[in-house]
Amino acid sequence: MTALRTPRLSLHPIDAAEGERIVGRRPAAGDAWVEDFPFDGDVNGVTAFLRATAAHGDQRPFGHYRITRTADGKAIGGIGFKGQPDDGCVEVGYGLSPSARGHGYAAEALVALLKVAADHGLSRVVADTTADNVASQRTLERAGFRHTGTKDDLCRYEIFLELESLRPETSGNPHRAGRGSLDIYP
Repeated sequence: MTALRTPRLSLHPIDAAEGERIVGRRPAAGDAWVEDFPFDGDVNGVTAFLRATAAHGDQRPFGHYRITRTADGKAIGGIGFKGQPDDGCVEVGYGLSPSARGHGYAAEALVALLKVAADHGLSRVVADTTADNVASQRTLERAGFRHTGTKDDLCRYEIFLELESLRPETSGNPHRAGRGSLDIYP
């Protein structure tokens, strides 16, 4: 499986060996990481990916992706699916190293992951974040998600997807910006 590309990022689907390096915070020769990668959120997400891989085999394309900034070739975070699709729906999670936050990278990576979901026939993607994580809530909203409710300390978000051929007359639609042929319906 090849990496996903965005204007500023590369999303590389990790395997178990790379996952073990990330969880162990031990880069191998050729791994280029920003100083604060992986942060605790990366380790938690990759640990869940490794458990799913051990129990069910290769998770790709619905696995975990290392987010690399193309400007310097360094890993800055991770994004992935929290399990395999169920009834046309899948959950996503993401995180960036503190030094990479505030530049719109998470929303850009999230839109690329939505394209994967749409390309595999899924109709809905969900995510959650804690009520106090306003930055993550804004990231989800920038990527086209809408808030569907709060339970306990978690804010739930969802987005409906439909893949259609690229139509020039929709290029001004803000829900299509930067998404190629992906239409998003909040």
